Order: sequence, then C-alpha cells, then structure tokens
Amino acid sequence: MLAQFDPQQKYLLMDKKLQLDATKAVNSMYNFKFDVADAEFQWMRYKYPSHPLPTFLMGLEEWWKIQPNIDDTQYDERFLAYMDTSIILAEELKRKDKQSIEAAFFLAAAHGFKGRLYSERGSWTKAAFAGKSALANMELTKQNDTLSPEFLFGVALFNYYSVWIPANYKFLRPIMSLFPKGDKEKGIKQLKEVAFNAFYTRTEAQLYLARIYANEEDQPAKALPLCEYLATTFPDNPYFQRLYARMCYSQGRTAEVEKVSLDILDKLERKMPGYEATSGRYASFYLGYIYRHSYKKDKNNAKKYFDLCLQFCNQNKAFETGYYHYTLLNLMQVADEEKNVMLAVEYARKIKEYAPKNHPCTKAANEYMKKHPKESDTKKGFWERLGF
Repeated sequence: MLAQFDPQQKYLLMDKKLQLDATKAVNSMYNFKFDVADAEFQWMRYKYPSHPLPTFLMGLEEWWKIQPNIDDTQYDERFLAYMDTSIILAEELKRKDKQSIEAAFFLAAAHGFKGRLYSERGSWTKAAFAGKSALANMELTKQNDTLSPEFLFGVALFNYYSVWIPANYKFLRPIMSLFPKGDKEKGIKQLKEVAFNAFYTRTEAQLYLARIYANEEDQPAKALPLCEYLATTFPDNPYFQRLYARMCYSQGRTAEVEKVSLDILDKLERKMPGYEATSGRYASFYLGYIYRHSYKKDKNNAKKYFDLCLQFCNQNKAFETGYYHYTLLNLMQVADEEKNVMLAVEYARKIKEYAPKNHPCTKAANEYMKKHPKESDTKKGFWERLGF
C-alpha cells in the first residue's frame, strides 16, 4: 500500500527513518553516482507520490548534472519539469494546510532553484518572478525557523544575497529594491547552522558557505577546510574537486593542487560523469603552472599541460577566462625562452584578441610585441597547424 502523506501527522522532511533510508541516495547524487541516486529517488516517489520531496530531489539531481558546465543546457528541461512538479505537489499540501511550513519550504526551494537557473541563463525577469515566489513562501518558514535547520537554508541565502547583490551589481538594484533588505552577517551565521545540523540541505549550505568565503568575502583560508571536506567526502564530484584545487592553488598548497589536478584529468580521460572541459581547464592550468613555476620546474611538462589547457578552452569556447589568458602568457614566455620569437608573438596576438585592454596579460603582450616589431607570421592557418 502506498504511503499517502498526511500533512496533519508530521513533516516528512524531519522523518529520521526516511533520512536514514535516503542517506545513500543523497550521498550518491553528490558523488555523481546518478544511477544509484535515481533508483532510490524513484522508490521514494513510489512510496510518497503525493509529497514534493522525491520530485524535488530528482530535480536537484538534474541541477547537479548542470553544475560542472553551467553553460550546458541539455538538462534544463528535465530540471524545470521536476521543480514544477514539486511546486504543484507542494501547493496541494498548502491547500490542505495553509500553515504547512513544509509546503512553504518546497515552494520556496523549488522557485529559488528555478530562479538560480534563470539568472544563469540571463533571464532576469523570470529570475525575479521566481525569486518573488520563493520569498513569499519563505516568510512562513522564517516565522518557524526553530523547527528544523532545513527551513533556515533559504532564509540564510536571502539574508546574505539580498544585501550582497545590489552592492555588487548596480544594474540589479531596481529589481532588488522590490525585496525586503536582509542581513549578511546573520545569513552567514544561519548557513553555518544549516551546514552543521541539516540533512537534505547540509551539503548545499556547505557549498554556498565555501563559495561565499572564496568569492564574495575574499577569505579563501576560511573556504579551504569546507572545500577539502566536500572534495574528500564526495571524491567523484568534479565541481567539488576543482573548487578544492582552486582553494589549494590560492593558498600555495602545491602538493594538494597537483594531486587533485592529476586525479581530475585521470577521471576526465576515463569519461566519468561530470568530468568535462571546464574541470580539465582548471586542472591542466594548475599543473602547467606547477611545472613552470614551483619546485617541480619542468619546461616540457609545463608546455604539455598549458597546451592541454588551450585545448580544453577551445572545446567549450572559454576564451574570455583568465585561465585562457594566463595560459597564453605562460606559453608566450616559454616560447621566448626557447628563442622562438615568431611563436611567442602569435601567443601575444592571441592574448590581445581575447583579453581586456587593461588586463595584465594584454599589457605584457603589448610590451613583448613592441620589443619584436618585425617578427610575425602571416601564413594562413597558423593556429590550426598548432592544433588550437
């Protein structure tokens, strides 16, 4: 007999037995073992067909398929379909119990994730409407945030980003003015509570906390232990691995960077789920830098990995990234050291083509070309012969 969920009995989110049963599925999802996770989520949907939790988790699974390369749109349709289904089921829960905190949680969470995808796709109006819907349902969870740390997750993100976004993106200020003002410090404090005490939202909170420290707050030392925990707990998650590699790189932990980067490239070579050109770009750049600048100086390996980085950049057209610009700069410098001025000039030209005019790499390229005004290669297909 199917377990039809009765909102008057308890909140399924807080059911400890279900959490125990769901541990394998949730961990498998974050470790990119999607076949295992999907089988477990399907079982949950069979057992609780009227509850939004299983379909929300299935939507979250699609979200994690998007994460390694946020520009890949092949999973968008399935992601949105699962979130929409979760919204429909949550609205039915709310119809039966207007004060259902759990229904409000799923409505806020599903609309929030939809808004996140819309913002990544540049659909700012859709993102704003999704955000408004999320916020409207979040109000009920805010009034009862002592019930469970799960319900704090959306509140924490709102508190932080409602202050951070308008301070850093002026063009979004008119949209953000439609929302109430949050509290950044309170948001970080709430995220910490979710990261330590929640079940379903714990890993998401840990990731957001790591990203906030690494990017928005410019405190990579605080992000590093969180990134290390995520990468070691879920070693086959390419997003966690490359984030950990980036934090180690920023902190000068060369041995860890090398180990994680080699592991990423090995998994990419074996075509493991989620390992693609973006992760390859990170890993190959770090290895190129290590072999060129660290205690393991090895010019041949440096060139090998920098060339590989260019190939990964070419695969997903990542020509506007710092990894591409600094890879070209390093290869320009190596070519100059090898007295191959013609090749160095071509790398300099490529930098000027893609890097901003005020970028340090552009400045270095301009200076190099001034020193070598006569060297150039006008033969057609130069870069094609190099394999870029």
